[in-house]
Amino acid sequence: MEASRALATRVPVAVLGATGYTGVELLRLLARHPAVELAFLSSDIYPFLAGIVETALRAPEPAEVAAAAEIVFTALPHAAAAPVVAELVRRGRRVIDLSADFRFRDAAVYARWYTAHPAPELLAEAVYGLPELYRTRLRDARIVACPGCYPTGALLGLVPLARAGLLREPVIIDAKSGTTGAGRGARVEQLFAEVNENFRPYAIGEHRHGPEIDQELHAAGATRGALFVPHLLPVSRGLLSTMYVRIAGGRPPLEELFERAYGSEPFVVLRGEQAPPELREVRGTNRCAIGWRWDGASGQAIVVTAIDNLGKGASGQAVQCLNVMLGLPETAGLEAPALVP
Repeated sequence: MEASRALATRVPVAVLGATGYTGVELLRLLARHPAVELAFLSSDIYPFLAGIVETALRAPEPAEVAAAAEIVFTALPHAAAAPVVAELVRRGRRVIDLSADFRFRDAAVYARWYTAHPAPELLAEAVYGLPELYRTRLRDARIVACPGCYPTGALLGLVPLARAGLLREPVIIDAKSGTTGAGRGARVEQLFAEVNENFRPYAIGEHRHGPEIDQELHAAGATRGALFVPHLLPVSRGLLSTMYVRIAGGRPPLEELFERAYGSEPFVVLRGEQAPPELREVRGTNRCAIGWRWDGASGQAIVVTAIDNLGKGASGQAVQCLNVMLGLPETAGLEAPALVP
């Protein structure tokens, strides 16, 4: 669809799963999007959206959803999303899926980390929803698989090095996320008293985003995988990743590699060797801030990225993918500055 038509007519979209944090962030962004009409919503709406989002809530019946919307966002749990996506695609709709159901190209890998895949026949055509890497394929995609938040921060920092053939040794990814990254479900470890004034690693060697990171690093040219350790920060939103890359042969041209990869990207801020990225500069935005250092004594590049796990790590990125699919400026509906303080 051409940008002029999209802006003139407003494209009807649906959001399935508006109860979770990613779902409500989608509603917050789409409610002010100049080319979108919220035509169908399922699940609950937060009170702060009263008077802004007035669309009635309905059960996510695929036939009704397909009749109401041209593009559907699915923010449903893993394994629950795939059958819905399959039916919507069968009915001629395009889907932006925020679950893990279509991120893996290999159904066996998905089964190892989640469950048997409900629609393995669709995996080959799903496009990984990281516009900075797959923009051309996203334009005509029927299924967009939005990346996880940890993979987004890690891949944007590491892919330029992988493409240059510099990831020949295992990479260490030391990543820290706000509590919304774990979803809205009630769990003891997510209670305020457990998180406040505390900081801890979790799922060491067992996090489901690890194989997703490895898949995309190998696709970019890496010959080894990553050692990924996630941590839980006592903040609501934000994700900071510090990555250690051992490189033989002396200092690589880091500035040149990142400038070549992202110099014209609207949502990537290259901090270089200035003050390293911080969470507060990306909170509430779709931006990724990237900084780097070279440590000659150890022969390592240290790359730091900061994103909002609900923004560039989830819902903001989904809206960016929507803009690519519709031929709109990628910044449409995503121009807001960071939430500071």
